Amino acid sequence: MPFVVAALVLLGLLCLVNLLLTAGILRRMRAQATMGSGALFALGPGSAVGEFAATTTEGEPVTAATLDGTVAFFSADCPACHDALPDFLAYAREQGRDRVLAVVGGGDADTVRALAAVARVVPAELDGGPVAAAFRNTWTPALYVVADGRVVATAGRVHELTVPAGR
Repeated sequence: MPFVVAALVLLGLLCLVNLLLTAGILRRMRAQATMGSGALFALGPGSAVGEFAATTTEGEPVTAATLDGTVAFFSADCPACHDALPDFLAYAREQGRDRVLAVVGGGDADTVRALAAVARVVPAELDGGPVAAAFRNTWTPALYVVADGRVVATAGRVHELTVPAGR
């Protein structure tokens, strides 16, 4: 009989520990859910863009000082980037080539060619390159609208942009 009582007490304690761990996990998940998608962008609206210097695929120099409009980050091995590309190309045509900078990782020639028709394109390096470092961007697709050296809006897709560039 004492073994049965000891086993029940031990089982009750294990159930109590399990309940406390579950409550802790739920509290943490709820806190992460309230952070929203804005947490994906290190630079949010109002943040200053860091200094950088890069060269486009056509040899044009690009710096933070010359940047005004939309900056987009794409990657060749990102299915979401390929899904977002048609909408972004239409958006970039409306904005004008000089107001759109695309940073493309992975050396996807078709994506670079399509973007080069409507935007200045900077190939990303393995570590993201100087533009990604200036934006502290670590994921794709990522869109930033920039004016006067500051981020005005961020989004993962064109239809999520709350502020169109230059409008």
